[in-house]
Amino acid sequence: MVESSASPTPFEMPPRRAFAQLPTPLQPLERLSSQLGGPRLWVKRDDLTGSLLSGNKVRKLEFVLAQALAEGCDTLITCGGLQSNHCRATALLGAQLGLKVHLVLRGLRRSGVVDGNLLLSQLAGAQVHCLAPARYALERDERMAAIARETEAKGGKAWVIPTGASDAWGLWGYINASAELAEDYRAAGFRPDAVICATGSGGTHAGLTLGHQVYCPDVPVLGMAVCDDRKYFQRRYREDVEAWEARFTPATPDGGWRDPEINDAYIGPGYGLAEPEVFDTIALLARTEGLVLDPVYTGKAFHGLLQELKAGRFGGAEHLVFVHTGGVFGLFPQREQLADALGWWRR
Repeated sequence: MVESSASPTPFEMPPRRAFAQLPTPLQPLERLSSQLGGPRLWVKRDDLTGSLLSGNKVRKLEFVLAQALAEGCDTLITCGGLQSNHCRATALLGAQLGLKVHLVLRGLRRSGVVDGNLLLSQLAGAQVHCLAPARYALERDERMAAIARETEAKGGKAWVIPTGASDAWGLWGYINASAELAEDYRAAGFRPDAVICATGSGGTHAGLTLGHQVYCPDVPVLGMAVCDDRKYFQRRYREDVEAWEARFTPATPDGGWRDPEINDAYIGPGYGLAEPEVFDTIALLARTEGLVLDPVYTGKAFHGLLQELKAGRFGGAEHLVFVHTGGVFGLFPQREQLADALGWWRR
């Protein structure tokens, strides 16, 4: 069933498919906040958008897949890392809808080892196409286009979804979530001094930035980069917003759309690679709040938040909201790094 999102102007949102279990809760991190002695920390539990579909990807795919179905597509093609949360969510949603799914993944499977998101993607019946990291950036788009051509030659119709479903349709996921968050703030009786999220493909951060400018314009949104640097995400944000405006022509606020706020100091060794301190943060949240983060996105972003707090860069803040975008299945393939970082092998 296609549903239209009931949100106030100036956004007339396109149709969406209601896959996620919404609204997700906004919860205080009482013990951690008390331990740190700074502002009260809150977490938007978007890891609870729905069982194996957990995470931010589902919010974006609600709009992307509604459009794909409206155009009569029977095949989904997308891309990402070998342990991509987005690819796993696409595979499971495709199975739910009876669509064929092709995943073009960065990385090569080790012989006999299938784990985490890759395991779930294959369990859902997705056809996996792996490219060596050195070839991925050069060949990814052509490989997806070739699969689309093969699909159409067989009488099918393909819809190509970019990394993270971060495109003109995907942005609506977190524009819509911003309206939900504005209600959360009102219900909890506070206005956050900042909202913090991980920034990987850029769509979640972009949607939150656009949505908050309308629904709660005095609340800044800070994206903690987990891979590329600030300049890359600034450029990506502009490109995504221009494509979104061209497609949907929303009412533009006075002064134009706000530029994104990005912190790229906590990327570490690169995408999907985390330093021991990130695993320490993951353990801290699990032991203190029973909240599980992942080493690719949320662990890095929350570690960055803690470091910024220690450095006094949120001085005077009373409330900070962290958007937990899911990703728990990405923790399992890094179990050895986690154990090594926490010294479990030596116990």
